[in-house]
Amino acid sequence: MNSFAISLKIPPLLSLSPPPSAKLLNPNFSPFFLHTRILRATSRRFFGAVGVSLRTISTMENDKEIIGSQKQQIAKLFEESLRAAFPDIPDVQPLVAICNDPKHGDYQCNNAMSLWNKIKGKGTQFKGPQPVGKAIIENLPASEMIENCSIAGPGFVNIVLARQWIAKSLQKMLIDGIEIWAPKLPVKRTVVDFSSPNIAKEMHVGHLRSTIIGDTLAHMLEFSNVDVLRRNHVGDWGTQFGMLIEFLYEKFPNWEAGSAPAIGDLEVFYKASKQRFDNDAEFKERAQKAVVSLQGGDEKYRMAWAQICEISRKEFQKVYERLGVHLEEKGESFYNPYIPKALEMLNEKGLIEESEGARVIFIEGKKIPLIVVKRDGGFNYASTDLTALWYRLNEEKVDWMIYVTDVGQREHFEMVFSAAKRAGWLPPNENDYPKASHVGFGLVLGEDGKRFRTRSTEVVKLVDLLDDAKKRCKAALEERGKTKDWTAEELEQTAEAVGYGAVKYADLKNNRLTNYTFNFDQMLSDKGNTAVYLLYAHARICSIIRKSGKDIEELKKSAAIDLAHPDERMLGLHLLQFAEIVEDACTNLSPHLVCEYLYNISEDFTKFYTNCQVVGSAEETSRLLLCEATAVVMRKCFHLLGITPVYKI
Repeated sequence: MNSFAISLKIPPLLSLSPPPSAKLLNPNFSPFFLHTRILRATSRRFFGAVGVSLRTISTMENDKEIIGSQKQQIAKLFEESLRAAFPDIPDVQPLVAICNDPKHGDYQCNNAMSLWNKIKGKGTQFKGPQPVGKAIIENLPASEMIENCSIAGPGFVNIVLARQWIAKSLQKMLIDGIEIWAPKLPVKRTVVDFSSPNIAKEMHVGHLRSTIIGDTLAHMLEFSNVDVLRRNHVGDWGTQFGMLIEFLYEKFPNWEAGSAPAIGDLEVFYKASKQRFDNDAEFKERAQKAVVSLQGGDEKYRMAWAQICEISRKEFQKVYERLGVHLEEKGESFYNPYIPKALEMLNEKGLIEESEGARVIFIEGKKIPLIVVKRDGGFNYASTDLTALWYRLNEEKVDWMIYVTDVGQREHFEMVFSAAKRAGWLPPNENDYPKASHVGFGLVLGEDGKRFRTRSTEVVKLVDLLDDAKKRCKAALEERGKTKDWTAEELEQTAEAVGYGAVKYADLKNNRLTNYTFNFDQMLSDKGNTAVYLLYAHARICSIIRKSGKDIEELKKSAAIDLAHPDERMLGLHLLQFAEIVEDACTNLSPHLVCEYLYNISEDFTKFYTNCQVVGSAEETSRLLLCEATAVVMRKCFHLLGITPVYKI
């Protein structure tokens, strides 16, 4: 038995089956001509696994009102109270938070102290923050939601939710669907710019982080009824294409007359062309002329460029299919026709200056300027990113632009956003909309603490990494005799779900800004905060429901939830906090919050199941519904994280 099989203890049976129920460098070239050609070539979709929904906005039946988060509902009650108790103090926003100590209550309203600081010494009838807190309680509108409130310390209002209301809310979710718990966010349309590999180069673990973090952010925003534009800003334009095209014609001089050239490994092809470019002056000159021809719209070079891009896309698609991710490609080439106009607008506002032969924008607090036109007259990342930002605001009408890249690009985006603010494209206050946010992430490290690489010091190819995860899972399942219990298809699907899910979760559970160590044995363990453990926990819940022999869909219609036991109530309360966790994860662009919540829910369920008999108890019907509510919430968490759940053990 290999070391992997020892460390990975896959549950006895896992199944995926659900239960029943440009004007570029050539001044004579027409930007419109290139734009229409490139739009057809580069504005396309990458699709992941079969069955991935392509809807970008969650839709609901008209009779199913979106309730929003529990915290939002509490805040609405306290907003009314604050207006009634303190009518002379305008725009007081309720400060509602989860109680740090559940012994004191479920939630807390923390407005009393700040209100007291505003009114003391101004002839107020109140003698301190505690009376202020008492007034807040006394002016609360009647609600079945709150069981009682109490004052603690300097006016903190502790809130205990009614047990019956928690149960009723869970029941409503089971009947109407978890979509009624979707957070209510202050945005209608966002761009999530993620993955963004470079043409003619392999995707590596750095792209893994961008791809799965971006996909999760997109899932969370889509669940929150935001129209999400999933954008793949691929590096498909630039001077490197001169050497690639020239090398293509050198290796395959007659490729236009036949089928697509058998380039093979693009990474090897790229390195070979780069070596020729660096060491052969005559080849370098030809490559530089090829760039001019490409940017001038020469049909021959455009065809070669499109061929190289298409080969890369097919390689990228292998990764996206494994990850179940879909994106719309709008690469650098798409924005090139718009760059001159965008720079003209910035120049008219006096932002662009000459500096050492280049055209730049000086940013306050930065030692170096933002170069928007190079010395040779060419455009660069900054000119493309500023143009893309303008396009997204003015053509696509987005409220929020989210850029998912490594932390090393943070300063670049800070400068781009600052320039956009100076131009008046973005508001000066970063909390106002429309806005732009950079979502940085740390490195993937090997067990030696250095950047994750193979033994040959090459960066690990992402497709190989994912295949290895699946292979390890499949081998462990086979060693446990699963070939006797499952069909080949079931074995394959389960290995994919567990293997790919383990890789995703091991990344997402970390604060994205930190580096994390890639370790197959740890991520594929069935103990602790891992995808394998959580998939096992979900499958276990589904097994409990099946073994009862009850039709859970019928129970939803005919039975009621009763949270009499403290562990039942605690689990129910935490399930209701799902919406606010997703809201916080969206607001802070922090997917790890969903991972923490998912793990905590599984721990809450374990405690409940240990102390509360389900099947065969007097409370069986109610507890089966609580099991189902837990499974529904866990499945939605898996969906947000891009992980396929398993249903049987």
